[in-house]
Parts: sequence; C-alpha cells; structure tokens
Amino acid sequence: MIPMKNGFLLTILAFLLLPAADIFGANEKDSSMTDIAKSHNIPYGSIDPSFIPVAYSGGEFFRYDISYTGGFKLGELHLALRKNSEEEESFIIDARVTTENGIFSNVYPIEDIHVTQVSGAERLPYHYEVWQKEGYSYEAHRITLYDQAARLIHYYVNDNPVEEFVVSDTTQNEFSSFFASRVMDLVPGGSFVVPTFADEKRIEVVVRVKGNETLKKTVLGNVETVVVEPIMTFSGLYDKRGDTVIWYSADECRVPVKINSKILLGSLTAKLVSYRNPACPDYDGAILKKYSKKQSNQE
Repeated sequence: MIPMKNGFLLTILAFLLLPAADIFGANEKDSSMTDIAKSHNIPYGSIDPSFIPVAYSGGEFFRYDISYTGGFKLGELHLALRKNSEEEESFIIDARVTTENGIFSNVYPIEDIHVTQVSGAERLPYHYEVWQKEGYSYEAHRITLYDQAARLIHYYVNDNPVEEFVVSDTTQNEFSSFFASRVMDLVPGGSFVVPTFADEKRIEVVVRVKGNETLKKTVLGNVETVVVEPIMTFSGLYDKRGDTVIWYSADECRVPVKINSKILLGSLTAKLVSYRNPACPDYDGAILKKYSKKQSNQE
C-alpha cells in the first residue's frame, strides 16, 4: 500500500495541490469517483496548444512561501519545469519542499525532492521519483513508473517489493496535473476533468472555473487572474476538510500566483515570491523585495 502521510510539510503540499471536497455526495464517491466525466457529463480537459510555447518553454522556475492562517511561515515550495535533454518532447518537473526559513525549521527539518518526468502531447507522467529527508532520522526513496499504454503503474519504496496497480485509462500525477490543467480551457462557469493517480486509484478530478479576480500587490504586481477550484469525489487522502482554490494569471503565461486550501482549523496558503521564465518577459525575473535584497547580499 502506498503510504500517503509522508511528513508534515509534504502533507501541506498535498493540501495545496490536491483537492478533496465531495460535491456529488458521499454515497457516490466509492462507485463513481473513477468515472465522473461519463456519469456527470463533464468533458475531459485538453491542453490548448497556444499556451505550450510559454508554459512548457523548459525554463520556468517558481518559489512559494507556505504559510498558515495569520501569516506564520511553515516553509517553502520550489518548482521548476525544464526540458529533458535525453528524451524528445519530454519535460522534467522538479519540486523541492522544505521547512527552510519556516517556524519549524529547527524543530523538525524537512527536505523533500520530487521529480516527475512527462512526455507527449498530453504531458503525461512516465517516471516519478521522491527523496525524503524528514526530522533527524527518517529518509525514504520512492519511485513510481507509469506505463500509460499498458495502463499499469509500478510503485517502489526503499527495498520493499514492487507494487502494481491497474488503471482504466491514462492518468496524470499530482504535479503533472497541476501544470497541465493550467493550460486547459479556463472558461468562467465551465468545468472539466483531469484524471489523477492518488492513493492507489485513478481519480477523475473535476476542475471548476469560478471566474476572474484581480489580485493586488503580488510579486507580479496587480494581476488579473482566473480562479479555479479542483474538486475530487474522494476524502481518504489526508482526510481533508475544505476547498482548494488556485489563482492563475489570466494571460498567455498562466502563472499560478496563489494557492489556498481550507483545512479543519484555518487555512494554508502558498504565495508566489519569485518567478523566472524568459518566454514570459512581462513577469520574468519577478522577485519579492525582501528576497531580492537577500539575494544581492549573497552575491
């Protein structure tokens, strides 16, 4: 069985990137969560090729501060999307989850590295690897291999025997779905499905486009955004109790500016504090002033 509770900050990351509200009713979640598109007549999302040159330019870097209600900084999330020089039409999504500069850094340090490799027109994952260092003694190495053609997923953790999972169709993972869904058709009031493998199942995640909103005083300035709410008919993952909302810049860059997830008590927020992407010149090099000064002092 794939263990999902892999550390405090990783749990936070899952809250931010994975939805959990059950809008179709608790009685339906077990029978229909793998077939939402068909049973509720919601189309599968598809990538809009016009966004590819910017969103998959292969040189995009993000840094987020993760905080709890009241502004208490818990840690940081660093994301990068780069080209895979060894495979044609392949990209690597790097994610670093750390308590660095957070209030628990000295109490329970975390340094987790996630690497997802995707390929093809749908940017589907074929290799996902995780290195975890949490606390002062725990370490783990996990590998997930996706055979999209054969509909098979193989999971390895440390030296344990491999586990095999059969899925009904192609699927994303948490990181690939986060990047792919931002370049789908985000029409206010509309919805689409992004199948995502989580907790040993292929879950049909419904992405609901709520509308537009202007975010003020962000690292990108005052930004017009499109607001989306991923919704999953599933409650087992971390037993989540709230809604996740993502604000993407409403332009050709579709930058995730902010992510918020309500939890049982309060909420978690990831705010963009630096961004690099030469293919998006309007925002390339944006960095929060306090980090800009720190970076200058280090040079």
